[in-house]
Amino acid sequence: MKMQITVALILALLLTQMPIVGKYFAILNTMIHETGHSLTALLTGGEVRRISLFPNTSGTTLTGHSSWISHFFTSIAGYVFASFFAFLFFVLISQGRSRWIIYILLGFLAVHLLFWVRNVYGVFWIITFGAGFLWMLRSGPESFIQFVLLFLASIVLVESVTSAFEIMWISFVSPGEAGDAANLVRAVKIVPAPVWGVLFFVQSIYFTLLALKRVYSF
Repeated sequence: MKMQITVALILALLLTQMPIVGKYFAILNTMIHETGHSLTALLTGGEVRRISLFPNTSGTTLTGHSSWISHFFTSIAGYVFASFFAFLFFVLISQGRSRWIIYILLGFLAVHLLFWVRNVYGVFWIITFGAGFLWMLRSGPESFIQFVLLFLASIVLVESVTSAFEIMWISFVSPGEAGDAANLVRAVKIVPAPVWGVLFFVQSIYFTLLALKRVYSF
């Protein structure tokens, strides 16, 4: 099992650096990230107006907020949500309950398709990715399903770290374009973007270490 995990992590790291196909799979992390923004907005009294997923792995969530608290927690939720779910997926794998990954992701995909995502590529991605999950549930060989889910969990783990590192880097070189870090500056003006960028990256490393400790038992 440890060898399979290592292979899956290496493949995920290599694939996500490839154009087109790699980016297609890497959008899985983007979708989870945007889900974090959306659910947090709703839980804090805000609203979700629209989500877009793009072929370059970027995504946007347009939300409305009735309070500063809602704006703050919605802005901070995306990277934390993605990192936590990367960890959760490895927990499920270590417990022999990896099929729950399919159920969780299908739930996210269904909600996005029914209520939030309306751009062409986003709809295409959700339908094709969801169709793959449904095929696996219906007729996929068990050994194949287990490795695919391990591979997808690895992609989310790798992307949760690399995307957090990227936003940290941007927060230093171009703070105004640092996405969620820039949004947090608007919410908490006394804290500069690089601080939020570093916090996003540190939490991604924390959840990654928890996930690896869980599956490698060191």
